[in-house]
Amino acid sequence: MYAVIKTGGKQYKVATGEKIKIEQIAADVGQEITIDEVLAVGNGADLKVGTPLVTGASVVAKVLAQGRHDKVRIFKMRRRKHYQKRQGHRQNFTEIEISAVNA
Repeated sequence: MYAVIKTGGKQYKVATGEKIKIEQIAADVGQEITIDEVLAVGNGADLKVGTPLVTGASVVAKVLAQGRHDKVRIFKMRRRKHYQKRQGHRQNFTEIEISAVNA
């Protein structure tokens, strides 16, 4: 059984036992969280799509870690104008493991 969830402005296709990195959420390591924004639930060829959410569906996950992604380097330059700008960014993430998909 799998589900399509929405969290942090993004959509993820998840199944039981998978580990994914999502946008940072306020939860402690080891804590169980419930994600109620389920857009679709599927089991083999059977697919149940919500309008926009599937009523009564939820995904239970366990928080494994809080961390930061690798640095993304931003470099802007205008040729022949002596303009260069360097910038870096590290996005925060929460790593979760899907415990159960409840339809």
